[in-house]
Amino acid sequence: MSAAQVKWIRAALLCVGVVFIVIGLATGEAGIVLDKAIHICLECIGIG
Repeated sequence: MSAAQVKWIRAALLCVGVVFIVIGLATGEAGIVLDKAIHICLECIGIG
């Protein structure tokens, strides 16, 4: 692949990633993931 093609692929993947992040934030997924992470951490140390 040429350097120009690689740049376009990188830009497209970056845009797709940003869109997915925005969708996740809009649907409240960040809070769900944080809640699950807290439960896992508490279970690991034996509190939860």
